[in-house]
Amino acid sequence: MSDNASNNSSKTLEEIGIEILPVNTGQGKVHAKRIGGFFRNFKWWAASFWIILFVGPYMRWNGEQAILWDIPNRQFNIFGLTILPQDIWMLSLILLFFALLLAVSTAIAGRVWCGYFCFQTVWTDVFTWIEEKIEGQPHKRQKLDEQPMNMEKLQKRVLKHSAWLFISFMTAFSFIAYFVDVFELWGQLFTLTASGYVWAELLVIGILTYLAAGIMREQICLWVCPYARIQGAMVDQETIMPTYDKDRGEPRGRLKRSKKDTEDEATKQGDCIDCNLCVAVCPTGIDIRQGQQYGCITCGLCIDACDSVMDKLKKPRGLVRYASIADFAGVELPPIYKRPRVIVYSTIMAAAFAGILYGFIAMAPMTMNVLHERNPLFVQLSTGEVQNKYTIKVVNKTDKVMNVELSVEGIEGIRMTGVDGLIEVQPGNVHGLSAFVKAPKRNLSGESTPIKIKAYNVDNPEQKVIYDSMFIGPRY
Repeated sequence: MSDNASNNSSKTLEEIGIEILPVNTGQGKVHAKRIGGFFRNFKWWAASFWIILFVGPYMRWNGEQAILWDIPNRQFNIFGLTILPQDIWMLSLILLFFALLLAVSTAIAGRVWCGYFCFQTVWTDVFTWIEEKIEGQPHKRQKLDEQPMNMEKLQKRVLKHSAWLFISFMTAFSFIAYFVDVFELWGQLFTLTASGYVWAELLVIGILTYLAAGIMREQICLWVCPYARIQGAMVDQETIMPTYDKDRGEPRGRLKRSKKDTEDEATKQGDCIDCNLCVAVCPTGIDIRQGQQYGCITCGLCIDACDSVMDKLKKPRGLVRYASIADFAGVELPPIYKRPRVIVYSTIMAAAFAGILYGFIAMAPMTMNVLHERNPLFVQLSTGEVQNKYTIKVVNKTDKVMNVELSVEGIEGIRMTGVDGLIEVQPGNVHGLSAFVKAPKRNLSGESTPIKIKAYNVDNPEQKVIYDSMFIGPRY
C-alpha cells in the first residue's frame, strides 16, 4: 500500500471516528482502553457483588455482627444462626456446589468466572480505572511510563499508589473483620492494642492485593493462576467463547478512501479493518483474531469494541462474538441441557443444593445427642428399679444463653436423676452431662423398651428436642 493510500485510509477512519491503535505484544505493561457496551456494563454489575465484602462486617443482627467466623469458639454466626463443627457437612456441600458451578460454567462459556466475577479481575479493573482517572488514557499512561521522573510524574504516581494502598488496606481489613467484630477491630487498631497476628494479616493481605491488582495485573491471569491451564481440560468444541470470524473478517485491511479502490478490493477484503481496537481493550493484551487462547478471560470486551466499529462502518455486528468451534465448523449443536457433562455437573449441583437447603431448613436452634452407656448396660437396684446411664450433649445454636430442662417418658414410673435443676447452655456451645434413668422393673415390656428423652428451653418452650432412645433391662 502506498503512503498516499495509507494517509487516505487513516483519514477515512478518523472521519468515521475509528482510531488505529498499536498492538501490545507483551513487551510492556498492558494499558487496556475502556469503551462502553453491553459486556462492559455487565462486567461492572457483576463486579459490584464484591461490594458486599466491604459492607458485610458492618451488618448487625440482634445487636451482634450478622456474619462472623468465630474461630476461638469454633462457630460461624450468620444472621442469628450459629453453625457449629457438627454441621461441617453443610460447608462441604457448599464447597462442592460452587466447585461444580465453576466446572459447568467453564464447560459452557470458558473462563467466564475470570471475566466477570474473579476478585483478581475485579480489583484489577478498579485499580486500572483509578489509574486512568489520574494518569489519563492508555497512550498517555504509556508516555508517562517512558518519560524520566519529574514533578508531574511524581505527583501522579504518589496519588495513584496512595489510592491503591488505601483500597488494599480496606480489602485486608474487611477480610479480617469477618473473623473479629468490626468495631472491636477498629478500636484495636486505633489504640494500637491489636495482636501481632492482626497486624501481620493486614500487612500480608494488603501487600498481596496491591501487588496482584496494581503491579502484576494481567500477569496473574496469564502465568500465576492455575485455572488458565486447568480450563484447557474443561472446554470442548461446544464451549462458547469470544471468537473472531475469520471467514468474514479475512483478509483484513484498511478502508479505501476512493470509490474505485473500494470497488476493486470489495471482493477480496474482509470486514476487519485492522484497527486493533479489540486488542486495545483486552485486559490481558491478547489478539482474539489469532484464535481462542488460554489468556482469554471471556470478558467479552473485544465484542463490544468490534461491534462499535461495525456500527460505524454500517456493517452487521458479530465479527467477534460468543461462539464455539463447532459453530464455525457448521456442526449443529445440541441444547445446553442435553450436553452430557452439563447434565452430570448439574445433577450433582442440584443434589448438593438440595442438601444445603435441607440443612438450613432443618437446622434447629437446639439439638441434642444421647449416648447409652455400654458397660454396664443396666444395673438392678435394691429398690426394684433398673437403672441405665446416658451421656447427654445439648447444643445451643443461638446467640443467647439457654436454660434447658430435661425429662424422660415412655415407661410408667420412669424418672431421671443426676441432673440438678436447669442446665445453662452458653450461646454456640455444647453442654455435656451424665444422667441416670430409673424405671420399675415390673413396668418394663421386655429386654429393650423405647423411651423419649426431652429437652426444652424454659425461656422459649417452642425450642425443644425429643430424642428417641432405648431403655435396657434384664431378660425375663
